[in-house]
Amino acid sequence: MESTDPIAEARRYVANAEEIIKKSKYDPETRLYRDRKYVRIAGDTLWKGCLIALDAVFQVRKGKGRPSIKKYQEAVSKRDSKLLQFVNNGYETMHLVMGYDGNKSKKVCDAGFERANDIINRCAMLLPEPVCA
Repeated sequence: MESTDPIAEARRYVANAEEIIKKSKYDPETRLYRDRKYVRIAGDTLWKGCLIALDAVFQVRKGKGRPSIKKYQEAVSKRDSKLLQFVNNGYETMHLVMGYDGNKSKKVCDAGFERANDIINRCAMLLPEPVCA
C-alpha cells in the first residue's frame, strides 16, 4: 500500500533496498557482496526512493516528458547547495555505480544507503508543513 506521505514512502524504499541487499550475501573476508544482481536492484530502489522525496519538494515531474538528472540538479541548485551535493554524489553512487555497474564493494553500498538517507532527510526538512483545516 502506497503512503500519501512522500517522505515515509521514500523511507520505505530504503527499507526495501536493505532487504534486497541482504539477498546478495555479504562476504566479510573479501568485503564484497556476492551477487551483482541484488546490488543493482538495491541501488535502483534507493535512487527511486530519493526521486520520490525530491519530487515532493521540487515538483520536477510537472510538464512534458521524463525528467532528467539535469532537471533535478537545476531545481535543487536554486534552493539548497548542500542537497545539490548530496544529489550529485547520490546519483553517481546509487544510480550509476550501484545500479548500472553493480559494484559489489560494501563500502560503496554503505555510501549509497547513507547518501539516500541524507537526501531524504534533507527533503523532509525542506518539505512545507501540511496546512490543517
